[in-house]
Amino acid sequence: MLSTKVQTKLCSPKQAARLSRAVAPLFHASTLGYPAGIRIGLVASLQHNGSSRAFSTTPVTNFKEFFPVKETENIRETPPAWPHHGYTEQEMLSVVPAHRPPKTWGDWAAWKFMRSCRWGMDFFTGMKKEQKVDKANPTTAVDTIKPLTEAQWLLRFLFLESIAGVPGMVAGMLRHLHSIRRLKRDNGWIETLLEESYNERMHLLTFMKMCEPGWFMKLLLIGAQGVYFNGLFITYLISPKITHRFVGYLEEEAVHTYTLAIKQIEDGHLPKWSDPNFKVPDIAVKYWHMPEGKRTMKDLIYYIRADEACHRGVNHTLSNLNQKDDPNPFVSEYKNGRSPPRPALKAEGYEREEVL
Repeated sequence: MLSTKVQTKLCSPKQAARLSRAVAPLFHASTLGYPAGIRIGLVASLQHNGSSRAFSTTPVTNFKEFFPVKETENIRETPPAWPHHGYTEQEMLSVVPAHRPPKTWGDWAAWKFMRSCRWGMDFFTGMKKEQKVDKANPTTAVDTIKPLTEAQWLLRFLFLESIAGVPGMVAGMLRHLHSIRRLKRDNGWIETLLEESYNERMHLLTFMKMCEPGWFMKLLLIGAQGVYFNGLFITYLISPKITHRFVGYLEEEAVHTYTLAIKQIEDGHLPKWSDPNFKVPDIAVKYWHMPEGKRTMKDLIYYIRADEACHRGVNHTLSNLNQKDDPNPFVSEYKNGRSPPRPALKAEGYEREEVL
């Protein structure tokens, strides 16, 4: 917030009226969700009880090319390090919010800590009481009294994805260091964990193409990442099993969040995302190979929700395995031509005897 005092004689009523007419088109021209748009907030408050006027300008979400492509003389394009494996349309439509009930004290601790983290995200992103779902079913209920706005959703998406990309990197890094320190194979866990982290970062980059966070949000993300990284680092050293269960619960929250957003789009509460002229960022089209005619905001959220459902199933499954010796079932080749498990629709994860 930038606030200055301007003497009355520096801006007459006629000049103020002209200024108002000049600024008004900027409000009408700004459109939330369009990559090329710019949204400018200008608040003018007039104080008639004194000899001065107080003008304040509050920049809000700027929609612009937040990280433009670096042009070089010879490089045309840098493809993703981990190309997306894709989903069928039926798989994406079949994803539903779900919850794995805690079965051990470690599960209970992970679930309770996840609930406290969810409260913190709701608080810092300004979610009101009437915008929340039933407390008795926090990861499955999708009915609210009042919907969120497009700007609120983007804020929550940015916050969620900025921390969701941390667990896979921390776990993959620690397992990598353990492997080279102990001179032992990791049996495929590292690749899946790093790919998960990369996938979450692609979600974040996609939403950053749609909005640029302000300075407060950036500071909040720096603080949250510092606490989250160090907390996960310590807990993964102590108990990888509990940490994977916690991440599974985190992904349950992500699936629930995106399901709620899809419902509000379908119910007509987010008209700017239902606009036929809305275009998803090119980075999303290329990464998920989104076909023509399937490039709406709802389609994009379907892809992202399926990714989160996959991470949900993977982490709940990894928590059920022997952390030291069991191979990663999701990248293994099975005997008798059996296909590897598909975790997107296995909300509670696979039990050990189902995959080994």
